Amino acid sequence: MAVTTQTEPAPTEPPRTEPAKGTRIRGNRRRGVALHVSLLFGVLLSAFPFYWAVIMSTHTSTEIFSYPPKLLPGSHFGDNLNKLFDSIDFFGSMFNSLLVAVSVTFLVLFFDSLAAFVFAKFSFPGRRVLFAMMMAIFMVPAQLAAIPQFVIMAKLGWIGSMTSLIVPAAANAFGIFWMRQYMKSAIHDELLDASKIDGASFLRQYWHVALPVVRPGLAFLGIFTFMGQWNDYAWPLIALTDPGNVTLQVALSQLNGVHGTTDYGMVMTGAVLALIPLLIVFAIGAKQIIADLGKGAIR
Repeated sequence: MAVTTQTEPAPTEPPRTEPAKGTRIRGNRRRGVALHVSLLFGVLLSAFPFYWAVIMSTHTSTEIFSYPPKLLPGSHFGDNLNKLFDSIDFFGSMFNSLLVAVSVTFLVLFFDSLAAFVFAKFSFPGRRVLFAMMMAIFMVPAQLAAIPQFVIMAKLGWIGSMTSLIVPAAANAFGIFWMRQYMKSAIHDELLDASKIDGASFLRQYWHVALPVVRPGLAFLGIFTFMGQWNDYAWPLIALTDPGNVTLQVALSQLNGVHGTTDYGMVMTGAVLALIPLLIVFAIGAKQIIADLGKGAIR
């Protein structure tokens, strides 16, 4: 007699219920609102120091240190401006800073991008050794080179002139490294091969093939270089021996104690005016970066 065993049916999992479409939409909306609120808070937090500098430039030193602090503009901006122009040659110093920053920026963009193009897209004996030496220079703090650089500038007779600020900064290891990394991924070998077939020379490949592709990288390097040269204080203080022929940052440092005690309203007025060229350069460069990235996305 055969014995039959009755097996119990296997338990089945309850059907999964997906959240309703309205619930997903509300969740996405909450996350979007939270993200925008966080971004707005970050923007306000980042912009507050600039707002506070503008506010302080419209008050006297006594009002700046009053409690509670004044968060609205005052009525002493004109007085602070007159004191500033009477204390230092503001526009002459600004012209010196513009001359140095613009010259160095153009030279860095040319020399660094040209060297980076060679390192990124061409093979030659000793390429890795030269690049390793350049990276080793990149790791050395700039302060260690101040004394040897001063000796070289003195032997060339450039101490006291703007040449001592422009020529040593005409190329730097960071710019070459940055543009090399950018060019390795942005410039395709097929473009260079096609230009070679068309008979393009090395300089024509660099000017007509490489540079149009890497404009966002050049825009960032230009902003970075201009800001660094504009805000540079230590080397201009060492190299420019004539107190009447200095850059803007050195001139602004002379405002400390000009009238016996530091007039912080006057100092902040000079700092606010010194920010204007930086904001203009950043706006132009950022617009170039966004425009080129947008064109690349469309393509």
